[in-house]
Amino acid sequence: MNRPDDSSETYSASGSTIPSEEERLRRVQERIEEKLHDYEGYDFSLQQVQALNIFFELAQELRGRDMFYAVCMMIPRVLFGLESNIYILEDEETFVLAGCSGDRCDMEPTRPWGKNLSKEVVQDGDSLFIPIHCNPEFTDLLPFEPPHDIIGCFEMHPCDTLPEHVLLFLEKYVNRIGFQLHHRIIRSRNREHLQFIKSMVEDIGHNVIVPNMYFKLYFNRLKRQIETLHVNTEKVLSMMVECNSDECVEQGNLLATTTAAIESQYQEIYRHYETTSMFLETLLRRRHFEEGRYVLVKREVNLRTNVLEPQLERYRQRFHERGIEVGFALGGAPDQMILLVMDPGLIAQVYANYFSNAVKYTTEATLPDGRTGKSVSYGWKILKDHYGEGKPGIKMWVTSTGAPLDLKDPMDVFKPGFRADNVAKESGSGRGLYFVRQVVELHGGSAEYRATEYGNEFSFILPFEQHSDLE
Repeated sequence: MNRPDDSSETYSASGSTIPSEEERLRRVQERIEEKLHDYEGYDFSLQQVQALNIFFELAQELRGRDMFYAVCMMIPRVLFGLESNIYILEDEETFVLAGCSGDRCDMEPTRPWGKNLSKEVVQDGDSLFIPIHCNPEFTDLLPFEPPHDIIGCFEMHPCDTLPEHVLLFLEKYVNRIGFQLHHRIIRSRNREHLQFIKSMVEDIGHNVIVPNMYFKLYFNRLKRQIETLHVNTEKVLSMMVECNSDECVEQGNLLATTTAAIESQYQEIYRHYETTSMFLETLLRRRHFEEGRYVLVKREVNLRTNVLEPQLERYRQRFHERGIEVGFALGGAPDQMILLVMDPGLIAQVYANYFSNAVKYTTEATLPDGRTGKSVSYGWKILKDHYGEGKPGIKMWVTSTGAPLDLKDPMDVFKPGFRADNVAKESGSGRGLYFVRQVVELHGGSAEYRATEYGNEFSFILPFEQHSDLE
């Protein structure tokens, strides 16, 4: 089901509503008009306007936090003859002296909240203390939540004889300092974050991916031991004929049963290992971290045998435990081999999310043949000219029985953190289907949901690309 056309709003990566272009322009125009009205009331002098312009230009030009502090303090000195000190909030309770322009640098390097360093503008003798406010919209990006949205304090002197309109200008000047400082703190923190991610990627490669590769060696050794066990079991079963004893036959049959069970357990564990390894190597791919987004590594694969069926086998036992029939009662896959260019690791996780949800949310319904039961079906269909003339798509789906989801918009299920009201009893983070949408859209496709006569259908459409199409 295609998403309804809605030109008035779009959705951000977090699922929140983003204003349309027209709405954004209207809001900005309103703010410009408000600012024009404010500046008419301020009635700043030419020198004060020049101070603001110089501040903005030098704040963009000069790099480094110390140079920024120097700009903040030197503009009042050069243009207005005011010396200044700047305090920065290091944690929720402690201010640190970050710089001073004059001869009053002999105070304590750290100070707590108090009479002068407070949330209010304070006049103390010839000193004026103005709190430095951050942008309240982005306090969550700071290392800690600043009390009263204050990240520092700017002291200037001598200010005891300044008229009111000059004091107002100084407050507005410090407000500009606050927002610029806030952005610099965020940028610095982001650089530290990126450096940590780069270091973490190296650690992942060394401590996770490489050790995981050794499990392949251990599985190969175990497989050889199991093959030897099968050979020895065959010999024992052959010797049973000569033994001609009920106890001998019983022990031989027990050995054969145990060997078969070990083989079965090995195959199941190995399937889980292969899936887990693929997911680890796909999700922890170095380029994801370096580029800050999922990066596709595409190749041509057999859709059924390389992508779909391994995930189905992974969940088959859980379907069985919940009494869910897996088949084609609700429609199924055509008997054909599909070779498709995709990132198999990421698309496998799309199927894993769909099957995982089917395990949790499938309930009884009346099936097309009249029976009552719980059923899951899967399939695919080539969509001719879906992306334009000569550009087919392929639709892949997982359908399950049960009550349709309670949704106002079918695409709500693909928003991060969203969970329908009528399925809240099952555990879940609401992230799985958002991940599905990200991966599918990265492939140039679309993820979809629709309610059916018997339950729910989750699907996705990808461009039907093959190697011959890319050459």
